[in-house]
Amino acid sequence: MIKFNNSIQKLLIMMLFDILSLTLSFAFAMLISSQRLPFSSAVVFWAFANVILMILLFYVFKQYSVIFSSVALIDAFRCLVAVMIIYVFNLLSLFFIDELSISDATVMCLMFLLLAISMRFSKRALISVKNSFLVKGNAKRLMLIGAGNAGEIVARELQKDYSHGKPVCFLDDDKMKIKKYCCGVKIVGDTSQINEIAKKYAIDRILVTMPSVSRKKLKEIYAACQTTKCKIQTLPAMFQLLDSDMLVSKLKNIDLTDLLGREEIKIDNQSIMRLISGKIVLVTGGGGSIGSELCRQIASSNPRLLIIFDIYENSAYDIEQELKTHFPKLNLLTLIGSVRDEKKIDDLFKRYRPEIVFNAAAHKHVPLMENSPNEAIKNNVFGTLNLSKAADKYGVKRFVQISTDKAVNPTNIMGASKRICEMIIQTMAKRSKTEFVAVRFGNVLGSNGSVIPLFKKQIEEGGPVTVTHKDIIRYFMTIPEAVGLVLQAGAFAKGGEIFVLDMGEQVKIYDLACNLIRLSGYEPNVDIDIVCTGLRPGEKLYEERLMEEEGLEKTDNDLISVGKPLTINEEKFFEDLNALRKAAYDETDNMKELVAKLVPTYKTSLYQVKHAI
Repeated sequence: MIKFNNSIQKLLIMMLFDILSLTLSFAFAMLISSQRLPFSSAVVFWAFANVILMILLFYVFKQYSVIFSSVALIDAFRCLVAVMIIYVFNLLSLFFIDELSISDATVMCLMFLLLAISMRFSKRALISVKNSFLVKGNAKRLMLIGAGNAGEIVARELQKDYSHGKPVCFLDDDKMKIKKYCCGVKIVGDTSQINEIAKKYAIDRILVTMPSVSRKKLKEIYAACQTTKCKIQTLPAMFQLLDSDMLVSKLKNIDLTDLLGREEIKIDNQSIMRLISGKIVLVTGGGGSIGSELCRQIASSNPRLLIIFDIYENSAYDIEQELKTHFPKLNLLTLIGSVRDEKKIDDLFKRYRPEIVFNAAAHKHVPLMENSPNEAIKNNVFGTLNLSKAADKYGVKRFVQISTDKAVNPTNIMGASKRICEMIIQTMAKRSKTEFVAVRFGNVLGSNGSVIPLFKKQIEEGGPVTVTHKDIIRYFMTIPEAVGLVLQAGAFAKGGEIFVLDMGEQVKIYDLACNLIRLSGYEPNVDIDIVCTGLRPGEKLYEERLMEEEGLEKTDNDLISVGKPLTINEEKFFEDLNALRKAAYDETDNMKELVAKLVPTYKTSLYQVKHAI
């Protein structure tokens, strides 16, 4: 007994249905025109030729490859073209078969077209009826914002299966679309009416189906959506949707990155490729938030060898395994060690001769460093000094120091230590063939030690969410954005510059906490409290991008500026560094005062650390 698999069975059933439809159409046409069925040999041959032609054309026009549950208008159009070709064939047949007329050919083809399209759209029609009558009452009510191509596709997908929710209305800012229909769903207003319409239509969930709209506009829409207390989902950027029309599966909850409202940062990948490709690249602190992202982006630029250097073996191992998975051809080396170990650093440079160095190794947590100032200086300052001396000694082409906006008029020891690092970089640039540069930026969303993971943990535990001050503001970027600009700045470097990244608008930490609580489905200070705990030692209400004596000049990338190099007495500076090193390793109690002498803009008197004895 012959057994057929499911796909062949379905194909045979579809062909059989089309043959029966064509036969019925022929019989119907004959009965209407002449009230009889002619059975001459010519007519029988003509009918058989119609069947063979129909099967061939339907196969060529992919009518037997249609998935009934997702059949579309293009499938109906292909069916129409196939039937039109059959109609032309039948008109030509009239010259040879006397029993046939134009009306016979016309009626037969029209009826067959109706039956063929009806069969192919039958499942979609049944699903639509089922959704309308069986699950309509239980389905979540959805409002779609954006009645463009993406919105239309999402609406059609949702209408196949209301388990994801039922689209009840559209919003769109194109005035010509309002009061019209998209996929049978009415476009009832524009984005200025989000709150009002959400209440009127009892909306449960809002889908923002505008993947190519500006980030600034999205931020405005999200802000309006948050006033409705509805769950909000959005589509990723348009470039992530290429080659895929299953947009419902692409919907994601909005996150804090979406709420920054900044346009996508454009990076000159060619200049970065020229910087990295074929080079031996060292990333210190390669297992950290910034360091690991540096490794990811560097790996994609085809280095000759990428060296990950970190004191923390677990994070170094994690990024090593990730890179091995995603870049199997990458020449990769992971080394464990501390930038404070001068001999280890010298051996590393002597043995592997890196050509490009990115120094992301640092203690960054402000309150912890306030209580351990000597450790901040040992690691940040003298780790950078060890690396910069080795880079000079072994002929590194370019050295990029990762700095922070906290280095500007610092009020904490971490920021002051990073300011000394900038001074080291600018001083070394004057006396070395190595191109030393620093890149200064603010907070990055989701980095280790940032407020975002802390807020998320506090929300998961039911609150309260703790903010140090209601008016505290910070610059924020995503980690990939910051690292992309760091690499871009590294490509621009000529030596001695402090590159300053445009961080966009400053964000209130209190507002950030409110948004994160809402994104988690709660109401701030109703479901989860926000408590202001007071500024911590060394913490400022706001950060600055540059000091008064620095002037910013634009680069080829509008988001990267360069600060004017400052005049530093080099001999005195290195003498002070030697004294600072001795004091740090002697575990002095006066580290902040010593640093203040080296960094005049360091305002250590604003905050005092009280040690419990």
